[in-house]
This record gives sequence, C-alpha cells and structure tokens, in this order.
Amino acid sequence: MATEQIRYSKEELKEFEELLKEKIEKTKTELKHLKDSITRSASGYDSNHYGVKTLEDGADALEKEQLNQLAARTLKYLKQLENALIRIKNGTYGICIDTGKLISKERLRAVPHTQHSIEAKLNRQ
Repeated sequence: MATEQIRYSKEELKEFEELLKEKIEKTKTELKHLKDSITRSASGYDSNHYGVKTLEDGADALEKEQLNQLAARTLKYLKQLENALIRIKNGTYGICIDTGKLISKERLRAVPHTQHSIEAKLNRQ
C-alpha cells in the first residue's frame, strides 16, 4: 500500500527554491525599472509656464497612477515569493493551508508562491 507523500524531499524543495530565487531576481529588476519610471515621470519639468492644466497633465497623472499601482502589485508579488522561500526553510512549503495536502508540482511550477491546492482554490470560488 502506497502512503501519501506529506512533504517534498530536500531535492524537490531545492528545485522550487531555485525557481523562486530566479523569479525574485526578475521581480526585483522589474520593480527597480518601475520605480525609475515613476521617478522620471515625477521629475519631468513643466514646459507650461502659465500653470494652465492641459490634457497632457491628465494623461501624465493617469500614467503615474498606473505605474504606482503596478509597482504596488509587483511589490506584493515579491513579498509572496520571499514568503514562499521562508516556507521552504521552515518545512511548510507545498502544503495547502486549506486541505493540509501536498500541492501538485505542476501547480507549484506554475505558481510557486501559492499556498492553495487547485482543489482548494476551486472550492473557494
């Protein structure tokens, strides 16, 4: 009788750790790029000497707001990836917080920061 695996082996966790570290580096680079873009758009000098609002001002404000929202989402994603690394270290990575069962490798490869098995995710909807 085969027993159900309750944790991933050290070798399996190593694969996920490498994947997470790779994604963290990419995300940090993306976040730096976003922050640079926000800084550039904020420091762009105003060629409008008379203080009159133009359509361009509105478009610039909208773009800056969108960049800020994207940066906030990217930062949240980065935190989730970093938390997943912590779960690898403390031995809880890959275990669904709803069912207590092992999350499939396929799901973890696709969404390495997840804490929910596909079954639990579908049941939540």
